[in-house]
Amino acid sequence: MDSPDIFDRTVRRRRRDRAQPGFAKAEFLRQFMLEGIAGRLDSISRQFGDILDLGCFDAAFVPPVGSRIARLDSGFGFAAAAHGVQGDEDRLPFGDAVFDLVLAAGTLDSVGDLPGALTLARRVLRPDGLFLAAFVGAGSLGTLRSTLLEAEADRPAARIHPQVDVRAAGDLLMRAGFALPVADTETVTVRYASLLSLLRDLRGMGASNAMPGRSPLRRDVLDRAAALYNERADADGRTTERFEIVFMTGWAPAPSQPQPARRGSGTQSLADALRPPRPKSD
Repeated sequence: MDSPDIFDRTVRRRRRDRAQPGFAKAEFLRQFMLEGIAGRLDSISRQFGDILDLGCFDAAFVPPVGSRIARLDSGFGFAAAAHGVQGDEDRLPFGDAVFDLVLAAGTLDSVGDLPGALTLARRVLRPDGLFLAAFVGAGSLGTLRSTLLEAEADRPAARIHPQVDVRAAGDLLMRAGFALPVADTETVTVRYASLLSLLRDLRGMGASNAMPGRSPLRRDVLDRAAALYNERADADGRTTERFEIVFMTGWAPAPSQPQPARRGSGTQSLADALRPPRPKSD
């Protein structure tokens, strides 16, 4: 039996469709992710002929000259504007081993089945194909989280969805079958003039709450949260919010890749390596 989705797929699509017309006003986080992905690509001296932009938003990723790119987004508006395919990251409509590069910037943190999405990303890659992803991870939105918890102290509700930390991201890459997995983080700090400004950005990114069973935020709770948010402001009247961006890198397995040494093939024991050196005799 399939486990229930962490996110409401229909609501997630609606959130993205609502964000699509004005996404340019709130695309700074995805732009940061794309720059990080581009930097990682620049360090790799090889060509990628067939590319999948997984969760393409406004199709801001520019493929290398001479390559072909397919774009997919769960929102109809983004997919249509990018001349791509509408679909979910954990239900890919592509065959196995058809891409050399799969990238996902800003979407995997809200996928219903993240392990399944990573497994599918690995399956659609050709041997020695590259997977690059970035998303908002654990430790993000700490000020917003604490503010909402305090504002709803009598009956707190889940307002921010579960977040994946860097260690879990690395484990998920290994579990999905990627070779040479790497996960690391970078921090983006933003100072907001008000809680409403932050919430406006989250809606503009299509990143507002899409969990099943969510309850609306009452007006009195929102007013209390806004006041508490302002209490955390600095001398300039702005409140600091942090976004921890998790980057993931993995390769589809191939015989040409470096392989771990065969067990028992070492020529020196660990005990010998850790033994302190003998004093020199005169």
